[in-house]
Formats: sequence, structure tokens, C-alpha cells
Amino acid sequence: QVQLVESGGGLVQAGGSLRLDCAASGRTFSSYTMGWFRQAPGKEREFVAAITGGVSTTYAADSVKGRFTISRDNAKNTVYLQLNSLKPEDTAVYYCTATRNRYCADYRCYAYWGQGTQVTVSS
Repeated sequence: QVQLVESGGGLVQAGGSLRLDCAASGRTFSSYTMGWFRQAPGKEREFVAAITGGVSTTYAADSVKGRFTISRDNAKNTVYLQLNSLKPEDTAVYYCTATRNRYCADYRCYAYWGQGTQVTVSS
């Protein structure tokens, strides 16, 4: 069982930056693929980024490539999402997720979810 707690969301102006943190419980954190998804009102949950266990290969959605960076610190059981050059369309609730599977961009692959943190980008 893995419990995930996100922090770091907030209100920021377009062009600004935020960093989201996700603290995970469990002794095998380093072996999990960790992901970030987001969901805006009236829209489906959308893949943002993922980082695998082991060699920490990273993946990002085309809409955030070059702006968002996912990373992890296995010693701290924490995964991060650095959000730069934010746009109003990035406004959403951001969810941290975990899976024992390899990389997957489908939310149905992920068994563990945090409660979400709101990111609001004003124009």
C-alpha cells in the first residue's frame, strides 16, 4: 500500500513557476513508476509526466514538454513536478500517482492516487 500527499499548488500569473511535491509512504518507493496527471473542470483526466523506478526514465506530455520537469528523490520518498512558463490552460487539479507497472500514460494503469493540489494560472 502506498499513500501519496501532494503539496505546492497555488495561484500564479502566466509565465510564472511552481513546484509540486508528492511525499510517498512505503519502503519500496524507488521501484514504483510515479506519475502526475491533471484534471480541469469539465475535462478528462490528462497525463502530464511520469518517471520510472530504477533508472528514472522520464516522460512528458507534448503539451508540457520543455516547460515541466519531473524528478524524484528516493532517499526522501518524494517526487517533484517543476512547472515553468505556466499558461492559463495549465489550470487544473494536479494528482500524484504511483504504479508498480512500467511507464504508462493511461490513468487506469495507476493504482495509487493523492488527493490532488490545485494549480491556478491567471492571465
